Amino acid sequence: MGKVLPVSDKRVALGYRLISLVISLAGFITMTGLTHGQFTTEILMFYTMQSNIFAILLFALLAWRTWRGIRRQEVEDPGYYPKLVMVTTVILLITFLVYWVMLAPQMFTMAEDFNQWSFGNLAVHGITPLLILFDYTLFSVPGRLRYRDIYLIAIYPLAYFVFTTITGLLGFVYYISPLDDLPVRYPYFFFDFDRIGWLVFAYLAGLIAFFLGIGHLLYFIDKRRARKDGGGHSAL
Repeated sequence: MGKVLPVSDKRVALGYRLISLVISLAGFITMTGLTHGQFTTEILMFYTMQSNIFAILLFALLAWRTWRGIRRQEVEDPGYYPKLVMVTTVILLITFLVYWVMLAPQMFTMAEDFNQWSFGNLAVHGITPLLILFDYTLFSVPGRLRYRDIYLIAIYPLAYFVFTTITGLLGFVYYISPLDDLPVRYPYFFFDFDRIGWLVFAYLAGLIAFFLGIGHLLYFIDKRRARKDGGGHSAL
């Protein structure tokens, strides 16, 4: 194990996680349109919204586990569920990077009245991913990850691809305004079989490689931290 943090540090972790939970939940609710009575289940079809649900659930789980540790006066550090936190961190980092690098420059919209600089959009595409990353950076204990854990990262993006492909083939249509006369049956241009055909699989391979690349980076940073701390049990 890495260094054990005192109970007082658990209180810092609890405060951070509760604040993060409130911010991420507020951003998600705002983005869904619930605050304006405009909620549609369609918004939940996007990777961004689903990944933010993971973040909200993780913050809730971590806050509860940290609170329980404080109540029981446990000496264990607040870096709970290392695999889950690592995987969720990568999933949210992809939300951050893909949106700001690939989608925002194309003025991608998730709704007719979409405002790129609204609190909801900034929260789900920027603030929440960074809050997850900071939680991982601040409270994770190095040396708890195994090399094979990296490949857990690929499960969700592959499942999401299969899900959106099936719903598209079944005729689901998004309210994104197309630049042509074709309906938008897929949520992102790089998954759009109607417009780029089998090139979708090249994008998918590239995205999975990108996912795993970030996972490898986090793993080797974790391993280096463990060596520096003189503890841990990372293994190839």
